[in-house]
Amino acid sequence: MWFLKRGWWLQLLQFIAVLGLLWMLSLLIPLKTARRPAYILRYQWLEYTNNDESPEKVCNCTGILQGEKEALLKAKLLTITKDFQKIIQIPDEYYINATQDCRKFQTSRKYITFPLSKEEEEFPLAYSMVVHHKDTFHFVQNFERLLRAIYTPQNIYCVHVDKKAPASVFAAIKAITSCFPNVFMVSKAVNVVYAGWTRVQADLNCMADLYNTSTTWKYFINLCGQDFPLKTNLEIVQALRSLKGGNSLESEEMPQGKKKRVTNAYQVVGGKRTGKTKDPTPFNLPILSGNAYIVVNRGYVRSVLEDKRIQALIEWAKDTYSPDEFLWATIQRIPGVPGSTWPNRKFDMTDINAIARMVKWQWHEGSEDSVQAVYPECKGHHVRSICVYGAGDLQWLIEQHHLFANKFDADRDPIAIYCLEKYLRHKALIELV
Repeated sequence: MWFLKRGWWLQLLQFIAVLGLLWMLSLLIPLKTARRPAYILRYQWLEYTNNDESPEKVCNCTGILQGEKEALLKAKLLTITKDFQKIIQIPDEYYINATQDCRKFQTSRKYITFPLSKEEEEFPLAYSMVVHHKDTFHFVQNFERLLRAIYTPQNIYCVHVDKKAPASVFAAIKAITSCFPNVFMVSKAVNVVYAGWTRVQADLNCMADLYNTSTTWKYFINLCGQDFPLKTNLEIVQALRSLKGGNSLESEEMPQGKKKRVTNAYQVVGGKRTGKTKDPTPFNLPILSGNAYIVVNRGYVRSVLEDKRIQALIEWAKDTYSPDEFLWATIQRIPGVPGSTWPNRKFDMTDINAIARMVKWQWHEGSEDSVQAVYPECKGHHVRSICVYGAGDLQWLIEQHHLFANKFDADRDPIAIYCLEKYLRHKALIELV
């Protein structure tokens, strides 16, 4: 036959063999890679891409996250450029107008409006978000970016805005919260005073609202407007599951230099001592040192709201200095509180070991070869001896086990936030496949 002489049949057999080889190779491709095309088609609208109308898109986030010097230098130069600083600021009025059409707002801002996994759907979280005017002017913008980064429909969010904030801030944040059925303004706002009792009261008010609004959430996390997550929602859920009902927060023996904060009475405004010596703690509860940031189970919150020992401790603490830096830590060591640990110092937990928050204190920073340093030097700037992170801190931050980091400021380094949220969004979507 003519086609046999020309080797046509041999070419056909070779073609079939190649198809068979390709099919066999496809069986060896990992499941995640094999399903990648479906992810691209279905969820690409949720990705932060370089096609977005974000001024920060000119930065090389991949290079920044890998610590590349050229990418970091370009980012640093941009952050001090006046024209760049001008175009990255979003005024409060934008949010008031944009939220007139909630569906369009959610879509344009790329909110995740459906549970990304069954594991996340079955493990809802409760957040207190205390927004107060301290170091940053555009704190509506900071708040909205934080909300977008942690938002999922199965979680619940209570937002407390400092009562003395400008009217435009109230209007903008209220407009944003109105677009989500599981985000609400606290029922009772207070004037938040630095190092005063009202900082604790803001969280307490949200705790009560969250506890009474929903019976399904498993853990409570409190945030401020300058926090940002280091993990995806799925990673947060998995970390909390691994606690097996325990809590994670700083709680250790109080340093000698801080003891005057609880032995003397203070005025709320200005942090001035009144000259009065405080009575011993109710029920002789030992006072432990900690910070404002906590990750606690629902039972802990119930105890805060109902336990008579804790109610007495709360009343006792109202005229102390910076009560947020000992109250939660002390409650964590009260026997019988769900998820608590024994008050013996063997159970002390530092902020480095707890997963609640990564905060860089200036006096613990040092060079990479220093054996005394707790963490590397801040690549951003310092406010009250706390590092306000820059883009150069991201490579180190994403390697930490903490769920959140403090502080970020979109006014000073929007690129740090942009690259971190872009990284987290990509990671969250990859987890789908």
